[in-house]
Amino acid sequence: MNLVLLLEKEIKDAMLKLGYEDEVKLVVCGKPELGDYQYNGSFYLAKKYHKSPMMISDEIVNSLKDNSLFKKVNNVNGFVNLFLSDECLVNYVNNVINDFKINTYIEKNSQTYFLDYGGANVAKALHAGHLRSPNIGEAIKRLFEAVGYKTISDVHYGDWGRPMGLIICEIKHRYPDLPYFDPDFNGDYPTKCPVTLEDLYEIYPTASNKSKEDPDYLEEARQLTVKLQNKEKGIYELYKSFTKLSIDDIKDIYKLLNATFDLHEGEKDADEYIPELLKYLNDNNLTEISNGATIIDVKEDTDKKEIPPVILIKSNGGLLYDSTELATLYSRIKRFKVDGLLYLTDIRQELHFIQAFRAAYKTNIVPKNVKLEWFGFGTMNGPDGKPFKTRDGGVMSLRSLIDLVSNETRKIIKDNIKEENKDELSKKLAIAAIKYADLLPNRSSDYIFDPVKFSDINGKTGPYILYGTVRMSSLINKSDISFKKYYQITTKEERDIILNIINLRDVIEKSFKTRTVNDICEYLYKLTSSFNTFYSNHEVLSESNNIVKESYLSLIKLVYDTNKYLLNILAIDVPKEI
Repeated sequence: MNLVLLLEKEIKDAMLKLGYEDEVKLVVCGKPELGDYQYNGSFYLAKKYHKSPMMISDEIVNSLKDNSLFKKVNNVNGFVNLFLSDECLVNYVNNVINDFKINTYIEKNSQTYFLDYGGANVAKALHAGHLRSPNIGEAIKRLFEAVGYKTISDVHYGDWGRPMGLIICEIKHRYPDLPYFDPDFNGDYPTKCPVTLEDLYEIYPTASNKSKEDPDYLEEARQLTVKLQNKEKGIYELYKSFTKLSIDDIKDIYKLLNATFDLHEGEKDADEYIPELLKYLNDNNLTEISNGATIIDVKEDTDKKEIPPVILIKSNGGLLYDSTELATLYSRIKRFKVDGLLYLTDIRQELHFIQAFRAAYKTNIVPKNVKLEWFGFGTMNGPDGKPFKTRDGGVMSLRSLIDLVSNETRKIIKDNIKEENKDELSKKLAIAAIKYADLLPNRSSDYIFDPVKFSDINGKTGPYILYGTVRMSSLINKSDISFKKYYQITTKEERDIILNIINLRDVIEKSFKTRTVNDICEYLYKLTSSFNTFYSNHEVLSESNNIVKESYLSLIKLVYDTNKYLLNILAIDVPKEI
């Protein structure tokens, strides 16, 4: 059993003998000099049993003073403070060495969750603002898996509708003689995309600006969008050609970030379900007409602000993003057996998902027993507090950001690393720096990314965590023990490490329930710092006492395993050397 759970059970049993009932929840003592853990429920019990909290705390202290789990128990102003005994800590370390899972949080269920994150728009370059969705989404997915869930993940590309029509329109204007635009063409279309990736990423903003200034251009783009949606010969082949080019590039960048997906679907795939969805809604009288538009009213009596209806079909017959969102939900529920769906997007999309989820439940597209969750994230900003940009003021691409940070992390690589390995290593350290910095703040908060600060090997950074973890690995590899036994606590630093290790379960449970991983990042820093303090003050490999040396190394191996476990959740790779 996890040690904190065991302690809580011991205290609860002791309290029951005293005639008190409470769901005991221990917290880490805010001041280490007062105790390792603290129980503050005496104030609640005082109201319930009409006694002084000091009196109740004294009774609890007296009932626990002979318990071998505790070195000391005292009452400070009504708070029960607990110091754990060395015997208790040593025994627990050995239990975790033999079964790592007892120190983690695992839910005993066989639930499956569908996670939607990534969400890149096809034919647009990924920029620094696209970083958070794949980073946070991948970490939350891995967290779900770590606590025992099965997952299905989908990137859900923005790959359909008017933006695609605009791109086709601009390509047509530039290259009108391409066979895609000849309705009489009967040959094989080119295997190579007619535009380069760089051209493609310039084409959409150009086309978008033209459509705002030229009504005829906009109308032509609309007509081409209709042709695309009807999968007209030539137009659809051109679409497949440039979307493949873009998606291959997006996949490559996501691979750099260690973001993986079971499905690479998009709005195009959902579009195929819209006719079936509309028929279902119409047959069951689940929509209404308002000013010529087909809508689903989703307002509720408890709303404190106006929630607009979901507009499925505009008065002119056009479909909207809401239609695609509901069709996506419809298709996922139809194809997959899941217990919940989790969406992760920019925090500014909150209203959209309130509307979509209400409509999904109201129309029974999604059964009430399937949980729908949406979580928003804040923005990543540059040192000036504004969206991250290049030196000339342009939007910084994600590749450029990775290269920028790689230049910084290369500076911390030791000279003994072979030159031919430095590029790959600097890239791996850069990904760690970027991901850790991105996951460290609360998910919903904006934050400032400083490439120099977050690449520092001495700060609260990804490289700092990796440097400590690689050092642990080096010590382990240079020893010849079995790492199966921890004998005794001989230093204060060991005790600090063990107390940090014990808190892993609570960190995982809290992170899972809040759907955010900033506590994992904080915990990693605290645990790694406690190891570094120990390492700075004590010789390990040259320790002459074999019992002490084996205890040192077994504890270090446990810290290493804990770091690896958490870094894997964050999708950060550990290099062999730095």
